[in-house]
Amino acid sequence: MLTNRLILCAALLISYFTLNAQDSITVEKLWGEYAYMAKRVPGFNFMNDGQHYTRLEANKIKKYDLTSGAFVEDILSGNMLKGMSGFEGKIDSYHFNNDESAIIIESESEAIYRHSSKAYFYIYNRKNKSLTPVFQDDKVLHATLSPDGSKVAYVWANDLYYLNLSDGITHPITDDGKTNAIINGSADWVYEEEFAFTKAFHWSPDSKKIAFLRFDETEVPEFTMTKFNNDLYPEYVTFKYPKVGEKNAIVTAHCYSLAMDKTTTVQLEEDKEFYLPRIMWTNDPNKIMLYKMNRHQNNLQLLLADAQTGQTTLALEENNKYFIEITDDIRFLKNNKEFIWSSEKSGYNHLYLYDFNGKEKAKLTQGDYDVINFYGVDEEKSRIYYRAAEKNSREKQIYSADLKGKNKLTLIGNPGTNSAQFSSTFDYFVNTNSTINTPPSYVVYNSKVKEVRTIENNNDLKKDLQSITTSPVEFFDFKTKDDVSLNGWMIKPTDFDPNKQYPVFMYLYGGPGSQQVTDSWKSFNYWWFQMLAQNGYVVACVDNRGTGARGEEFRKMTYMNLGHLETIDQIEAAKYLGGLPYTDKSRIGIFGWSYGGYMSSLCLLKGNDVFKAAIAVAPVTNWRWYDTVYTERYMRTEKENPKGYAENSPINFADRLKGKYLLVHGMGDDNVHWQNTVEMANALISANKQFDTYFYPNRHHGITGGNARLHLYTKMTNFIYENL
Repeated sequence: MLTNRLILCAALLISYFTLNAQDSITVEKLWGEYAYMAKRVPGFNFMNDGQHYTRLEANKIKKYDLTSGAFVEDILSGNMLKGMSGFEGKIDSYHFNNDESAIIIESESEAIYRHSSKAYFYIYNRKNKSLTPVFQDDKVLHATLSPDGSKVAYVWANDLYYLNLSDGITHPITDDGKTNAIINGSADWVYEEEFAFTKAFHWSPDSKKIAFLRFDETEVPEFTMTKFNNDLYPEYVTFKYPKVGEKNAIVTAHCYSLAMDKTTTVQLEEDKEFYLPRIMWTNDPNKIMLYKMNRHQNNLQLLLADAQTGQTTLALEENNKYFIEITDDIRFLKNNKEFIWSSEKSGYNHLYLYDFNGKEKAKLTQGDYDVINFYGVDEEKSRIYYRAAEKNSREKQIYSADLKGKNKLTLIGNPGTNSAQFSSTFDYFVNTNSTINTPPSYVVYNSKVKEVRTIENNNDLKKDLQSITTSPVEFFDFKTKDDVSLNGWMIKPTDFDPNKQYPVFMYLYGGPGSQQVTDSWKSFNYWWFQMLAQNGYVVACVDNRGTGARGEEFRKMTYMNLGHLETIDQIEAAKYLGGLPYTDKSRIGIFGWSYGGYMSSLCLLKGNDVFKAAIAVAPVTNWRWYDTVYTERYMRTEKENPKGYAENSPINFADRLKGKYLLVHGMGDDNVHWQNTVEMANALISANKQFDTYFYPNRHHGITGGNARLHLYTKMTNFIYENL
């Protein structure tokens, strides 16, 4: 009997530890095995018929029926083309021309910066099944088929070319391209990073002209990064990077006529510095639309340029007492007289109908809420489609209205965060929905908003959520001493006891227009935070002043003083959290990445009596070292705003350090340079302050590749356990 009892006890113990081992979330599972990863549905390449889409799978371009999910056919196999025209057989990405008679294939892609890349490109003719290389001698950028599929334009060695597919002759459009000096048809670093585009040329609707931007970055100061490749000497990468107050590239706009082999320069006043953050064609093949913005970024002109003469007329002008953010919320109507445009002129971001003389024809959306995304317009049904934070700032729903701003419909009103991708004909759309406690689901709807089918519901991950001990994420709000209401979320320890006092670990980003407190799935961070909760931590996040979806005044009140109000709010949040009966106010830590790293540094230094520890990954430590476009948009130059820079740069407060500080950076970060962390380390050393630091050779702003994420999160986790 005793033996049986011992066996039973041993079995129970084994069962207990086995279950707890399975239940335990670890850094190794997250960043080594990538367990608990939600299944994603990549963006749809909708075909012209609006019912089918294509997807790249197993090196094949496959065609599917959206309504049933049924496989229809293999449009193209990369393996079948291997060896043709020098093609290695691997399709990295692809695009159809307008009538889907040709496909442009990208292969052997190679990253340049965070968004740009170069590759070998090939044109596949679906009718005669031929494969034509765009340029065999080297990798090129932005190869793009003309709308009629007869030609392809591309950038090589900073010059713009086009290849005539009928005769195989390549035509140079520019000839003055030079590294770190002149760029034709491709964006420079700061435009790529801050205005969010890399390709700076576009075919006209009739395939007869190409509009493009030219960047003269000759006088832009250079920055050099060091890459360590296990050679005797490191590699030095030098590129143009305009820091605050320095010279930007001189950007000009041009239009090339293929028939005339002639380039026309768009006429712009050049007496003051300006940006050209967008260039595009209207539906008229002789009219180009340009965005022209002053360096302070508080005046925006939409200019219509004549493609033949280069003469411009003003279509619309906006001024703002703070700044204007550039978006792609513009659509030209088929009548060539009107366009849809988003503006914050009411105090909230909304959609308007304008004519080309700048006259407002209709308010398409209105109210005390922000339109977050403009999806497009179906002119046959006279309806627009958009996403808005109308219910509250944490949630996003999908809406529709007519072209008079009437007959508004809520297409998707599901709780949480919704986003949509519409087919080319607007007959169907795929809605993605998640909440902060529920991974995403992907559902197809028809134009009558009837559910057609579910593509993916992440049920396997939902089962994991039920089998693993987690704590539900809870939303809260509170008022600061300045009577400002702030939103937050919180995860309590999984074995929560209201009579105990737990350490608090705060997470933030906090940058202009951003949001972390949203009712949406948080991916890997969700599990990492749950792991901390399993180990007895209260995890929390608060969106400070300056964050998004609460109107223009809330979003822009940090203007000229980045970091000031945000830090006050995060310190107030820490005091609020530390004042709860189940928290230990002497053990509060904070973590952020990029702008969040900037903020976590400021919080630890300015709130040194509140925060015990902070982790800062890839932080800006002095706004002097960041780029012109982003920094001057919110702060102007240091010469114009010396107080704003001096009082809100962590490097100037190194002597205030009391708590534990972990400073992390990728040495190959082309965005927030490693310089920020090196100079911060210098300031801390000068102040005789002890700190921890980790650096990642050759890693960019996201610190990825190899075991970098596993290594970093292991360090951060241990730092939290040791210091809170």
